[in-house]
Amino acid sequence: MSQSAPASWIADRSQAFDSSGIRKVFDLAASLEDPINLSIGQPDFDVPESVQLACVEAIRQGKNAYSPSQGIGALRERLQSDIDQRYGHADRDVFISSGTSGGLVLAILSLVNPGDEVIIFDPYFVMYSPLVQLVGGQPVLIDTYPDFRIDLNQVEAAISDRTKLILFNSPANPTGVTPSRDEIVGLAQLADRHNVALLSDEIYSQFVYDGDFVSPADTNPQTIVIDGFSKSHAMTGWRVGWVHGPSEVIQTMIKLQQYSFVCAPQPAQWAGLAALDVEMTQHRHDYQAKRDLLVDGLRDHYEFTTPGGAFYLFPKAPGGSGTDFVTRAIEHGLLVIPSSIFSRHDSHFRISYAASDETIERGIQVLRRLAASA
Repeated sequence: MSQSAPASWIADRSQAFDSSGIRKVFDLAASLEDPINLSIGQPDFDVPESVQLACVEAIRQGKNAYSPSQGIGALRERLQSDIDQRYGHADRDVFISSGTSGGLVLAILSLVNPGDEVIIFDPYFVMYSPLVQLVGGQPVLIDTYPDFRIDLNQVEAAISDRTKLILFNSPANPTGVTPSRDEIVGLAQLADRHNVALLSDEIYSQFVYDGDFVSPADTNPQTIVIDGFSKSHAMTGWRVGWVHGPSEVIQTMIKLQQYSFVCAPQPAQWAGLAALDVEMTQHRHDYQAKRDLLVDGLRDHYEFTTPGGAFYLFPKAPGGSGTDFVTRAIEHGLLVIPSSIFSRHDSHFRISYAASDETIERGIQVLRRLAASA
């Protein structure tokens, strides 16, 4: 009997990219004893008590069935009201996705045809390029090194007659850099002028430390926005996000959700409704203090752009190779992520300061030693 069948069953599209290197670090962290884990972008605080109770109450009240694919009415209506108040767009609808990652999947499926080009800023969130490849699209990577700013002339030069979409993320993962208002407004106007879809991943919108959060949707009414509760309320495992944008795009995404994710978990949606009433400002202040702790501890030892948001620092690796540096760090019990996971360049590494101050302090000491011995 032939033993080759399983490998031959695998679809070609799955061969275009490898497993996420971040997941490999998850596995490595589980195998180390007392690691200094500054690798994972997951809040170090717990889900607020009132949100937990709202989920438990929903379960006990029997709200455990499928919800409508677009999400429960109460949550959609609350979000729609908030969105209308902020933007005032005549054509901007919202639906509830199975996390922001689910929203990204549905957006790419809805917008990108085989052969379409999608502009992505390098470095980028790990899902962006593989998702585009999965649907047969062509990622067009725009290099933002060394300071991770957006060069609008470079973006305009990259637009062709096959450009369908620009993927934008602010504050950015993995760099933590928050583009300036001029960069964001310019990008929004550029997309509008060229009739190119603009997708704004705003999952870190609650973590902006130097000024107010700016969305391209403030300028371009056609912008599609993805947001959620995972980072702001530590609900990473609850899988509740939302997407808002032009009604035709949103209705297409809802249709595809019916045949894929079906819906976000209903009890978690009721918890999300409660989360909207929880004041999370203190956590933003706490993360700003963690950023300052890390930046102050490493500024004389590493080259980096100070992050304006999210909870990441993206230093240049001493010696030139991010992978080699991360290997050395692991030998010292420190878990960080090489830039090759997020980029064509293997020159930097990502630190997540979504960790206790004690863990950050331990990490700083190891990083200083590694810099001194480079």
